[in-house]
Amino acid sequence: MDNKVLIIAEAGVNHNGDESKALALVDAAVLAGVDVVKFQTFKAENLVTATAKQASYQSKNIGKVESQLQMLKRLELSFGAHQRVKAYCDACGIAYLSTAFDDESLAFLVEELNLKQLKIPSGELTNAPFVLAHALTGCQLILSTGMATLSEVKKALEVIAFGLLQSRGKMLASAPNSAAFSQAFHSELGQRLLQEQVTLLHCSTEYPTPAHHVNMLAMDSLKNEFLLAVGYSDHSQGITIPIATVARGAKVIEKHFTLDRNLPGPDHRASLEPDELSAMVKAIREVESAFGDGIKQPTATECQNMVAARKSLVAASDIKQGDVFTKENLAIKRPGNGMSPDKYWALLGKSSVRDYQAGDLLTE
Repeated sequence: MDNKVLIIAEAGVNHNGDESKALALVDAAVLAGVDVVKFQTFKAENLVTATAKQASYQSKNIGKVESQLQMLKRLELSFGAHQRVKAYCDACGIAYLSTAFDDESLAFLVEELNLKQLKIPSGELTNAPFVLAHALTGCQLILSTGMATLSEVKKALEVIAFGLLQSRGKMLASAPNSAAFSQAFHSELGQRLLQEQVTLLHCSTEYPTPAHHVNMLAMDSLKNEFLLAVGYSDHSQGITIPIATVARGAKVIEKHFTLDRNLPGPDHRASLEPDELSAMVKAIREVESAFGDGIKQPTATECQNMVAARKSLVAASDIKQGDVFTKENLAIKRPGNGMSPDKYWALLGKSSVRDYQAGDLLTE
């Protein structure tokens, strides 16, 4: 990953199961200038039991209580629809990404859509067999860490290290178990593969997330603990927080967006509308351009301003050759193309080698 922040527009299920809305979301993402538009791929019956209840924010945002299965069936896009959406993304010149929530959907994304990058959502972080299935693909991985502790993130990374080594033909004799996972994580090659292929996203699984629950500094904890690239998956309202996290060092920003925040569905209220998404992208690119190279030195424009902005040693009154420089006959004034004021103390008590009129720049 280069120094450019990767901006992922999370369409998620904000198409409400309507393929035409999914294509419209692609159009909005392209217009906003994001790098990636991301969806969610699942078969509802593979994902939840018939009795699984909604999260409280889901029933609140939808305006009714129903089972997760009922809700997800309405939000599901067929594999065929995902193929067409990806083809449309390819034609529009924007990267397509999707989060799989079951093994069949993961296989579809890798084997049918040939994705080279995968996103593991926060809710699957403790689902070790599913995390391993992602790692065994050998793809680039983005791991969201909402609801997780550092120890849970480490366990997931141990599983990923094991899977990445397996995908490279290493540790083939090892069966998946905690000891093998730990060994993989602590191996030199395991660490290198994690650094090359895994990005961690700090996240708060709350829709919307109030600012005082964002805990932005947790990005630093993730980076310092695991030495991996970090980013932020944002569920706050507005664009202030994702912009701030870029200034804090986020390498990836993921943000939900929708065509209309008033549409029915679980995620619309915590999503940006298209004009807001465009504003976020513009602001992030401006912050990004302000990073520079980190070398503390004047820019070319600053060099042009030095004469006007800096000061020089000048004669405060007429000074004759042989007169002694004193606090009374020396002054410090603009412009800055004369003797530097840092020579002031060295000059005091010395005799002038020439005549100066009041206001002349000193040259000795």
